[in-house]
Amino acid sequence: MNGTLVLLHGVASNSARWAEFAERTRLKDSWRLLRPDLRGNGAAASPRTRLGMDVWCGDIAKLLDAERCERAVIGGHCLGANIALHFAARFPGRVSAIVLIEPMPREAFVGSAAWLPFLRPLLYLIYGAARALNSCGLYRRRLAPLDLREWDRVTRRGERKLSMLATLGIDLAATPLAAYMRMLAATAEPWPDVAAIRVPVLALISSRSSMTDPVRTRRALAALPDCDLVELDAVHWIPTEQPDAMRTTIEDWISKRGLETGP
Repeated sequence: MNGTLVLLHGVASNSARWAEFAERTRLKDSWRLLRPDLRGNGAAASPRTRLGMDVWCGDIAKLLDAERCERAVIGGHCLGANIALHFAARFPGRVSAIVLIEPMPREAFVGSAAWLPFLRPLLYLIYGAARALNSCGLYRRRLAPLDLREWDRVTRRGERKLSMLATLGIDLAATPLAAYMRMLAATAEPWPDVAAIRVPVLALISSRSSMTDPVRTRRALAALPDCDLVELDAVHWIPTEQPDAMRTTIEDWISKRGLETGP
């Protein structure tokens, strides 16, 4: 294998977010593609576990250990992009490059996302209460399945509105309450000191983002010492709206940066 690419999903999501990418990318023949369910989501939706940036970053390190991978390209969408930055700051020796897809700097939040920094105390309160109930055995035994590969296909056919993504009812049907609240709070956490991140970074941002201001996002990304930025015509859901452009941009950037001979 030429290298390892870890792909992290966002809030109220799961590893299916990257199923289409994994099926279609030319990297699949020479790269190891890891698509974990972040703890609290999908197959990792344990009701009693503690969640947080340190937990998710630690889980990624353990995943690399289990795969006997010393260094990897770490990519993510939305909250997953923020986690990728935090992982690079906490485990710099384990990261060869970073791919950020619609990263979420909190100083760039707009629309409904602009409320997240102010709602963090309430989100933590609900998270703590939900965990207390979970520890007493009070939690949902069954969550609604969320096949994001099929969701994307149906959306592109016009049979489902794009705006239904990130809808509270749909999110909570597929995600434990504690995990949902903790991930929303994590999205509003400050970024680490990205100026200290010395590996190459590719950032894909939406030109019509409904959650972040592109100008302020560019300003936040400018603090990265080595960042290539690409703007795509999308409102936030780049894997849904621009799957081919996203895929080829990542593939070409990996090749251009000489990461084909990575760890």
